[in-house]
Amino acid sequence: MPADRLHLVRHGEVHNPGGVLYGQLPHFHLSERGIEMAKTAAEAIKGFDRPVAKLISSPLLRTQQSSEPIAENHGLDVITDQRLIEPYNVFEGRKLSARHIAVRPHLYLHLRNPNTPSWGESYESIVARMMAAMDDLAAEVDSGDVVMVTHQLPIWMVHQAVAGAKLAHNPKNRRCGLSSITSFEKRDGVWVEVGYFDPAASAGAKDKGAV
Repeated sequence: MPADRLHLVRHGEVHNPGGVLYGQLPHFHLSERGIEMAKTAAEAIKGFDRPVAKLISSPLLRTQQSSEPIAENHGLDVITDQRLIEPYNVFEGRKLSARHIAVRPHLYLHLRNPNTPSWGESYESIVARMMAAMDDLAAEVDSGDVVMVTHQLPIWMVHQAVAGAKLAHNPKNRRCGLSSITSFEKRDGVWVEVGYFDPAASAGAKDKGAV
């Protein structure tokens, strides 16, 4: 029997005073508000009143920090899985704005195909690694839920794939708030989305810097 339910949790607000796209850069940590948001998400998961059998996190600092209160609530160790990482993006460390790109014409080359996208890891690759991780990690437990702490784009790609929607999209249309929880169940061998929760929506966080 696989896991009863699988929850994809996004990390909390990141300390990012420069407003850059942080991508896979290693030193970006949660802000003070982000730490509180992570605690709010952990309390929401606890409030589901469901046993959590396994907790897995992306290797990046902001997701590791967001995993800590969940681990404390359920007496679990945090397992790190590289497949949950933020996608690579050539704009890492830069402010991603029209004005910034306008004065650096060489950057336009990376915007040539938004459907791939041409600036980073392909949408298909993100879906493949995330779905493989979901399948593998859910199969490793006999009962209870699995919690995976990851990033906005990987979560949204799973949502789109499970819904049968196009992977190419406008990032402004993503429904994946900071410290949000998107839940899935496997029915007849197929993943089905069963809930979306945004427990920290009222925190007033700044959501800038995601890929």
